[in-house]
Amino acid sequence: MPLPQEFHDIAKRVNNWGRWGDDDEIGTLNLITHQVVREAAAAIRSGRRIPLALPLRHDGVQTGVIPGRVNPLHTMTAVNQEIFGPGTVATSDDVATMGLQAATHWDGLAHVSHSGRLYNNRPADSVTAHGGATRLGIEKATPVASRGVLLDVARVHGTERLPGGHAVTPEDLDAAEELAGTAVRSGDVVLVRTGQLRHYLDGDRQAYAFPSPGLSLRTPEWFRARDVAAVANDTLTFEIFPPEIEDLWMPVHALHLVEMGMPQGQNWNLEELSTACAEEGRYAFFLSAMAEPFVGGTGAPVAPVAIL
Repeated sequence: MPLPQEFHDIAKRVNNWGRWGDDDEIGTLNLITHQVVREAAAAIRSGRRIPLALPLRHDGVQTGVIPGRVNPLHTMTAVNQEIFGPGTVATSDDVATMGLQAATHWDGLAHVSHSGRLYNNRPADSVTAHGGATRLGIEKATPVASRGVLLDVARVHGTERLPGGHAVTPEDLDAAEELAGTAVRSGDVVLVRTGQLRHYLDGDRQAYAFPSPGLSLRTPEWFRARDVAAVANDTLTFEIFPPEIEDLWMPVHALHLVEMGMPQGQNWNLEELSTACAEEGRYAFFLSAMAEPFVGGTGAPVAPVAIL
């Protein structure tokens, strides 16, 4: 079904095309300035380091619903091989076959198009079968090192996991921001916790995938108003799934990636971070989360670390 007028109206209000020039390929990552990084460093107090990535493993989060997005297949190509002759130093080597967005990852700006266009009015057919993303590839993304803010929506609702049909609203984000005790500001990277990942951590991949809470169609304007640099959460689909409007699939992806030029991340493990933030009574931290610069990739794995 064609994208409804409601979508197009929101798109006009959040659009960033041309904001950083007609040749821009990094979108809202422009908001992570040197000054933003210097100020973000002040969020480090205890030095406590919290890893946010899922392990890369063959029984990972992918269930086969997304064609070709396979969990990592790890193969040894050498095991204690003395390649320079008997008695010399031995080496072990391995390879992996996996979807670039199989586990904890960033979606790049070429991941989604609508109406034949990508971010900054690039043609969707600039993504090709042999070259991948010839424009807006994930390798263009600048290092994501900024202040992170955890918006713990599940904790706001007094639960460890939001129900599958919960669409996270601007009001939810407001309440989580109040709990965080800090205003989300320009250049921040926002992490939204729903608790959905607990299904996967408990061994139930299917329950993790569907149905899933997630960001609602009303939230892109909340992030645009605050000039957020990037957003990630702890779900497979990022936005609510099934969609809140029947047959309107991935509208939040399109608004974030195409209209705003804002990277978004999925499958981030925010459980330990939620506990640590509650213990320390603060929800802002320094975040290091650079995507692997895979040339032509429409997304890439990331091993983010929050430093409190």
